[in-house]
Amino acid sequence: MELFKYKEPIKLMSKSRRFGVLSMIVVLLSLSLVIVKGFNFGIDFAGGTLIQVQYKGDAPLKEIRKKLSQEEKYKQASVTYFGSDDEIVIKTKSSSKAVNQDIGDEVRNLLKDTGSFEIRRVDMVGPKIGSELKEKGLTAMLLAIIGILIYVSFRFEWRFALASVMALIHDVSIAMGAIVLFNIEVNLDILAALLTILGYSLNDTIIVFDRIREGIRTIKDPDLSGIIDESVTRTLSRTTLTSLTTFLVVLTLYIFGGEIIRGFSFTLLIGIIVGTYSSIFVASPILLWLGFSVKGFREKEAIKLKREKDKEKMRAMYEQGTI
Repeated sequence: MELFKYKEPIKLMSKSRRFGVLSMIVVLLSLSLVIVKGFNFGIDFAGGTLIQVQYKGDAPLKEIRKKLSQEEKYKQASVTYFGSDDEIVIKTKSSSKAVNQDIGDEVRNLLKDTGSFEIRRVDMVGPKIGSELKEKGLTAMLLAIIGILIYVSFRFEWRFALASVMALIHDVSIAMGAIVLFNIEVNLDILAALLTILGYSLNDTIIVFDRIREGIRTIKDPDLSGIIDESVTRTLSRTTLTSLTTFLVVLTLYIFGGEIIRGFSFTLLIGIIVGTYSSIFVASPILLWLGFSVKGFREKEAIKLKREKDKEKMRAMYEQGTI
């Protein structure tokens, strides 16, 4: 299925500087937000207690806050609606160290006069465990990027690898900026979303790079920018269709999936948009800026082909008993 029918390649690389400047500005703004404002870490990373409560009618938020403030450990607790007016989440930085202490019963007794409700969920994470999870999450992301760098280096060559990793850093930086801008709570779900963005963006970039490498072999144009224009134009329909269908699925999750996965699906939505953009307008131009040589690549391919033909010739001679 072809969404775009073209007679001539779209001149994308002629606008690569504009896209480069735009991407640089957005990445710098995103990193500035992360540094200045910082992440809103959830209990997975910051430690603490989360209690999800559902009322049979609208939750009386003011009354709940008043009741909780009477208890010392809940004075600094955050009480917010959770997706609807009848459901709330209570978050506190403290966590119980006593094994026999039931936080759910404690909150139930405190709020018994506020209406009819049920405790749906109680999550507790100690500060030490939260710190370890944060450290391991960062390590997982760095290892993923290093692994991608090694994989692409073997599959293509170092300029392709560097371009793909720079595109991944671009995507994750913008996704993190969006998380901070919209005050999304950072927990293990968000970390999973960021790692998913790495994989999704890399997949898109690899497909574009495959088509560029194929174009270097088959297109007679000696100019890399012309080869990139034609190669990207050929894969534009596939990239758009894949991204659009994935976007619609994740959008459905965001709208109908409920509050519990809203942060995860929101992060993925940003990642899909930015990842599709970067595979065309960030990764490909970086090849130009890194001085990738079409002539050098073709010479290496010719030498490799000659070696393969020589091996085939020697094998044929051996099978025929001439050597």
